[in-house]
Amino acid sequence: MFTEDQFKAYRLIVDWFFRSTKQIFVLAGYAGTGKTTLLKHVVADALGLVPDESAAFVTPTGKAATVLIRSGIPATTLHRLIYQSMVTEQEVEVNGKKITIEKLSFKRRESIDKSIKLIVLDEASMVSDEVIEDLARFGVKLLLCGDNAQLPPVEGFNSSLILPDFTLETIVRQELDNPIIRLSQMAREGAYIPYGRYGNTVAVTSKRVFSGERRRQSLLNADQIICGINKTRVQINGEVRSYKGLGALPQTGDKLICTQNNWETFIDGDMRFNLVNGIIGTAYKPFYDSEKRIGFMMFKPDFLDDYCPEALPFDAGIFIDGEYRYRRGDYFEKSDENGEPTGAFTLNRFEYGYCISCHKAQGSEFDNVLVFDESYAFKEDKNRWLYTAITRAKEKLIIVR
Repeated sequence: MFTEDQFKAYRLIVDWFFRSTKQIFVLAGYAGTGKTTLLKHVVADALGLVPDESAAFVTPTGKAATVLIRSGIPATTLHRLIYQSMVTEQEVEVNGKKITIEKLSFKRRESIDKSIKLIVLDEASMVSDEVIEDLARFGVKLLLCGDNAQLPPVEGFNSSLILPDFTLETIVRQELDNPIIRLSQMAREGAYIPYGRYGNTVAVTSKRVFSGERRRQSLLNADQIICGINKTRVQINGEVRSYKGLGALPQTGDKLICTQNNWETFIDGDMRFNLVNGIIGTAYKPFYDSEKRIGFMMFKPDFLDDYCPEALPFDAGIFIDGEYRYRRGDYFEKSDENGEPTGAFTLNRFEYGYCISCHKAQGSEFDNVLVFDESYAFKEDKNRWLYTAITRAKEKLIIVR
């Protein structure tokens, strides 16, 4: 059953789609207001469109796409819809030698499938105005959906959610007693969140008493730890790995996060998702050339069932020396058994992913989340920071401050 808010949004979207010449409709909604449920019903029932055929659901990240997929909505990434890939040969210089490589490049599509009558962009708050303009150039109606209380994009500026066409504010009935939603409301409004337990699934505790075995168990049990300051992130990742008894370099089972876009590399056999900044996954059988500070590993993204099709080369300097050895976009030479150059590859960048920044957690959901509240470091965005961190949790949440 819809809330009054949802009914209003439903009618406005239908009227816009069938009767308005305006290309873009912006639907904002806070956590727990039922945005996804509304989108599913209005597109299929009222507009008569078929997801993945006449309606394209897209998100800024692969992880965000799988959130929709698990709710029954076929979705893909914005990048896959907008761009097409081309393989070209290119000559690059590596260690003073000229090597011919096959390079994957992307260009914006001139058009998209003519059967698509509507593009629904979820998590629109993460997408810059420039990219939204690229979407609009296809001439198809756009339904932008996002949470205007979340953090703004890391790169670029998003103005679409400043003055949305409608904002869902009423919490749906099944979420009314959810302590995560209650605390997210308090954070959004800038209200003080007292220490204590909130039901059986949420706790707010002081860092002074968050110690010993309780701290160890909480760090090990969390599906994701979120913090705000880089120093905290490095320290917590080291602490978790020490509890696990892991060595100096990433090992099988280590949780890693990609820290640099590599649009040339696909992480699934169907070539739907690229290796991009913020993807979290698990390392498998990494091996290293410690002298050259490079490593290779199989990698399983946490939102996919299988490992990447090929071993991923990465800059191991960050794990050995605390900083990357190679520049962004540097190529590294491939050689045959006789040492003759056969090609080159781009070195990827990873870091430990047990604890990550709130920005990198955007677009993702985790069952059990531990938040080190460092919202104070984000000044005018401190309420947005805490709200975004809290709403990454689906079932259990601990806030330490």
